[in-house]
Amino acid sequence: MPPTLVATGCAWHGVMPHILGGNGVGRHVSVATLTDCAYPGEAIGEATAVAQMTRTREQDKESAPAQRSATRRATIVAMANQKGGVAKTTSVASLGAAFAELGKKVLLVDLDAQACLTFSLGVDPDDVEMSINEVLLGRGVSAKKAVVACADGVDLIPSVIELAGAEAQLLPRPGREYVLRSVLEPLRADYDVVLLDCAPSLGVLTLNALTASQGLIIPMPCEMLSHRGVGQLLDTVTDVQAILNPELTVFGILPTMFDGRSNHAQAVLADVGERYGLPVLSPPIPKTVRFAEAPAVGRSILTTSRRSKGAQAYRDVAKSLLIRF
Repeated sequence: MPPTLVATGCAWHGVMPHILGGNGVGRHVSVATLTDCAYPGEAIGEATAVAQMTRTREQDKESAPAQRSATRRATIVAMANQKGGVAKTTSVASLGAAFAELGKKVLLVDLDAQACLTFSLGVDPDDVEMSINEVLLGRGVSAKKAVVACADGVDLIPSVIELAGAEAQLLPRPGREYVLRSVLEPLRADYDVVLLDCAPSLGVLTLNALTASQGLIIPMPCEMLSHRGVGQLLDTVTDVQAILNPELTVFGILPTMFDGRSNHAQAVLADVGERYGLPVLSPPIPKTVRFAEAPAVGRSILTTSRRSKGAQAYRDVAKSLLIRF
């Protein structure tokens, strides 16, 4: 009788990668496929191959983080608009929680010295010992060491007020626009989505965010004055795509603070996509006091008011963006 190791060896060298696929996800393969490379009629070899397949699947589940490292890297998305008060921070926190509900591993990065995202997720900026400030300035703190686990099922790299001076310190550094990309790159294997909460400016930190990102979402209140800020940002995006990051894609404009009772809001919503030739993410995020209440308890609206229209709108937007990740 031929040795039963023949089937096992074939499974290891040829069949098993076919069964598990490039990303480690199991696919249905008939027993006949397993026995094609064994001697005909060898039931023992067939059983050995099936047993080997089962053991390998079990090992695959245990080594899922390692396989994410080998096969996938997180999509980095900047939430940017140099106009303040457009719901950037709220959108980052809410979309992050929505992606976590959908089973994604999510990292949020607070790039605003006001540290509103940090506070909104229940982390006191005054108590932060390792922040994005130390990471960017190369003070012996890696991005991984600065990560904080938050209650909404997301991870956070917090900010502190000292980040306000980071731009001046980065200005004389060669390749200053690439600093954020370099520090986030080692973390991309550990996450599915990385969301960057940008400051309301077009300074060095925002340029870093655009250079590090594969995608950009532009939150915009449904009011006419917000158009001016979007146009200026898109000019900057064009320069970034031409010089620093050709892979940057505008995922769309996210209408926020939408009041469906207002004719003006409806007119702005109808006009914005055509004006800039960009996708408009749907549904628009409604205006509600629930968004203001959530940071008081250090959670997102998806936790504090799960059934509200605002929470459901962010869930729907997150689902529409899944194809990007």
